[in-house]
Amino acid sequence: MRKASDWKDYEIIDTSNGEKLERWKDVVLIRPDPQVIWNTPRGAQWKKANAHYIRSSSGGGKWREFSMNKREWTIEYKGLKFKISPTGFKHTGLFPEQAVNWDFMAEKIKNAGRPVKVLNLFAYTGGATMACAKAGAAVCHVDASKGMVSWARENAKLSGLEDRPIRWIVDDCIKFVEREIRRGNKYDGIIMDPPSYGRGPSGEVWKLEEKVFELVNLCSQLVSDDALFFLLNSYTTGLSPSVMEYLLGVTVAKAHGGHVSSSEIGLPVTNSGYTLPCGSTAIWCKD
Repeated sequence: MRKASDWKDYEIIDTSNGEKLERWKDVVLIRPDPQVIWNTPRGAQWKKANAHYIRSSSGGGKWREFSMNKREWTIEYKGLKFKISPTGFKHTGLFPEQAVNWDFMAEKIKNAGRPVKVLNLFAYTGGATMACAKAGAAVCHVDASKGMVSWARENAKLSGLEDRPIRWIVDDCIKFVEREIRRGNKYDGIIMDPPSYGRGPSGEVWKLEEKVFELVNLCSQLVSDDALFFLLNSYTTGLSPSVMEYLLGVTVAKAHGGHVSSSEIGLPVTNSGYTLPCGSTAIWCKD
């Protein structure tokens, strides 16, 4: 497992009974996590949380606040700054485990010794966009949510990257990729972090397992001749690392050579010393 272990402003303090106790700089939150199937004893630290997200039996949930004195704040990772704000869907606007992928991509870009173009699809609040732009890449940031793209632009400004060559696109990712293919555009790095469930252009519900092959196959047509990486991330239980590795192998590697690897990604848990799995990543590289 690849661990995002370089955080200073974020920490998983403990996990128990379907929940995790997290520190986001100076704010402590309790949030649900389906991976936490153990019911270990909870110490006094759990009683010091500032807020607790409680799921509803009918779906969704809400925050129960104890001592929250702010609705948003900023955390930092290696010079990148992110606005954190608890949302009605339990999320905070950042997935800290992705830092291990940010580091990988930034290193590839820095070592390339040439201009690099990166396409970030389902780009959310821009963690990968910030990392790649700071490393020197020109980035095309695409997300269907106008609100998420605005949040990402805030993060770019916080990180001092607002003047970097970043294209901010609010669009359906499949439609955008199809247009890029017609335009003949190519990218040296492609990032895909699609949601488990989504809605198509006409509002139809789609599942990632049913659409991911189509998505990756389309994107493989945008890979440049001297591309650096194609990174596919998933939080969907049915898409194991080896399944995604196979998928990249029969699409991107088949068309462009290179090799594919895959692994779980995770975050260290302070109290137990173990690592909490937080999704899977498959990566294609040219060399």
